[in-house]
Amino acid sequence: IGIGGSALGPQLIADALGGNQPALQIHFLDNTDPAGIQRVLAGLSDRLKQTLVVVTSKSGATPETRNGMLEAQACFERAGLTFAQHAVAITGVDSKLDQLASSSGWLQRFPMYDWVGGRTSVLSAVGLLPAALQGVQIRELLEGARLMDEATRRAELRQNPAVLLALAWYQAGDGCGAKDMVVLPYRDSLQLFGRYLQQLVMESLGKERDLDGGIVHQGITVYGNKGSTDQHAYVQQLRDGLANFFVTFVEVLSEQGGAAVQVDPGVTAADYLFGFLEGTRRALAENDRPSLTVTLAQVHGKSLGALIALFERAVGLYASLIHVNAYHQPGVEAGKRAAAEFLNLQRRVLGALSETAVSVTQLAEQLGCDDVEAVYKILRHLAATDRGVSLAGNPNQPAELKAQRCDK
Repeated sequence: IGIGGSALGPQLIADALGGNQPALQIHFLDNTDPAGIQRVLAGLSDRLKQTLVVVTSKSGATPETRNGMLEAQACFERAGLTFAQHAVAITGVDSKLDQLASSSGWLQRFPMYDWVGGRTSVLSAVGLLPAALQGVQIRELLEGARLMDEATRRAELRQNPAVLLALAWYQAGDGCGAKDMVVLPYRDSLQLFGRYLQQLVMESLGKERDLDGGIVHQGITVYGNKGSTDQHAYVQQLRDGLANFFVTFVEVLSEQGGAAVQVDPGVTAADYLFGFLEGTRRALAENDRPSLTVTLAQVHGKSLGALIALFERAVGLYASLIHVNAYHQPGVEAGKRAAAEFLNLQRRVLGALSETAVSVTQLAEQLGCDDVEAVYKILRHLAATDRGVSLAGNPNQPAELKAQRCDK
């Protein structure tokens, strides 16, 4: 149970290295969507007594993670099971989650260092614990990262892969993120790599101010999925449409798919995958669309650890080039504050409603709230989720809809 880097990193490792028959099958609650949570829990219904719950939140106060934990706890209790006997926490020392796990007698608590952000936490307990439980050789992951660290310390720039990658981003986007990064790994096991990089790159580099407090509006937009599947989705535009991007291909040399089947005389499915990658790269180059390629011999612990470390180090180096702090996220915190304010308004709306119908506009005035749209959306949400609220009137005139309590 986690969100953001506390889920994306473990998901990437599970998809890339978990194998077809992992020692323990892993499932994720990575959102506060009750339908998604219930879908996962329903699939575990007959195995709950054999299920370990890993709750991950550095602060211990992340709302989405807390909600998933409470939903899971209620599910265990409905099954007559003691949640604490199935739960471990990965969190900051003495955080709210750490205190809860200690006081409730959870199985174990694993510490996160305060300076480790969620998007760079995959090679900490956040990613290593679930990986180890699946049977992944986590020392191989760490060895790959160690080797990349060594390479990143090279003073000769042309022998330093993280520096080369950061400089390539800088050159492609004119040092101001002028072009988007399209990530295309040509291997199903790396299909989550683009999502992982979205958070790592965009949360680290998407900043309004530089280190001196000046307004810069920096960042690199990242999107992508996997090749060759997604070249059917957007390569047409990449080649012939707006030239507002550069592509990062990730190729894997080894087939790793068992005995090769010839789908054409002398040609395997892997040959097609290789051909599509090279064909796409060449087609883009013909139209002056820039790309770079990262090559792995195969997907295993050492190569994945090195790949993760490569992009983590490149992000830090690029942040130095553009003079921003890669390791804070004021925009994310602003979103959390706005969500808290919205939920507080929801509580006020519920408290003000009675069995006497009142218009949305009148209710907003009664609450002293200038944002009539917010009041309408809260009422609509409460009515749609069976919270004892009804809305009546012309839906094309939402401000004039009548709201009232309709408790049974």
